[in-house]
Amino acid sequence: MKTLAVISPVFNEEQVIEQFYIELKKVLTADVRDYSATMLFVVDRSTDRTLEILERIAATDPALKILALSSRFGHQMSLLAGIDVADADVVIMMDSDLQHPPGLIPELIRKFEEGYDIVYTIRQDGGETGPFKQLTSRLFYRFINSVSQVPILESAADFRLISRRVAKIFQEEIRERNQFLRGLFSWVGFKSIGVKFKSRSRAAGNSKYSVGRLFQFAAHGLVSFSKRPLQAAIYIGVLFAFLGFALALFTVIAALSDRSWPPGWATLAILIPVFSGIQLIFLGVLGEYVGAIFDEVKNRPHYIVEKKINFRE
Repeated sequence: MKTLAVISPVFNEEQVIEQFYIELKKVLTADVRDYSATMLFVVDRSTDRTLEILERIAATDPALKILALSSRFGHQMSLLAGIDVADADVVIMMDSDLQHPPGLIPELIRKFEEGYDIVYTIRQDGGETGPFKQLTSRLFYRFINSVSQVPILESAADFRLISRRVAKIFQEEIRERNQFLRGLFSWVGFKSIGVKFKSRSRAAGNSKYSVGRLFQFAAHGLVSFSKRPLQAAIYIGVLFAFLGFALALFTVIAALSDRSWPPGWATLAILIPVFSGIQLIFLGVLGEYVGAIFDEVKNRPHYIVEKKINFRE
């Protein structure tokens, strides 16, 4: 019998985690009978009763495994932690807030059995996403696809299936920090296919992605898959250098031909903020890339596990 591991990152989901477990368990028991299935909940250190609830459930269900992290390492590192310990023929990743419907799992497995190593899902908005978030998300993906050589599907979700050999690549070879998994799963290649699903509203609680974390997530994606912002700094610098030379030539000619030419304070007042702003912007871009290098050089662990439950030693 083939094996299946369902990985779910969890953070402060005490209001919905038991309902998610019940729905997931029902699907794995009734609709995935040809696979020996386990559930792996990776708990990013929470401040509510999430871990306590999961420990109570795990005491009666050995098919539920819990990986409790020592600090909040983030959604992407929680997924990576789950992949690292998953020892199954098929690995499925999905969120635990019930926006990713467990009922779609049999369809993902059918695609795997047709020969696909990666089965990603395409979110069709159910109306719960606000217009501002929809707009910013659309603009981000259009921008990153315009500067990246690796296409990243705009509506792709972190709800996906991967085969054992794809999981093994992430376990042994792709070990970079600040991983942008949506891009990396496109980058590794292999035979893949998308499955559409309609996103459900959250059963309870609120999104754990603040505006700051979304911005950080977007910055990691851009830095991971494109060097064009750095190249843009060169092109814009050359353009403004030519403009500066042209302005200098114009100023010299005007000063020689007209002695009443003003001293130039207005020109300086305009140019200094413009040039300074452009320099600071690209220093920030450069800083993002240097920061990514710094994270790699430090070579800290991607995450730290505090507790394992229902794992065999």
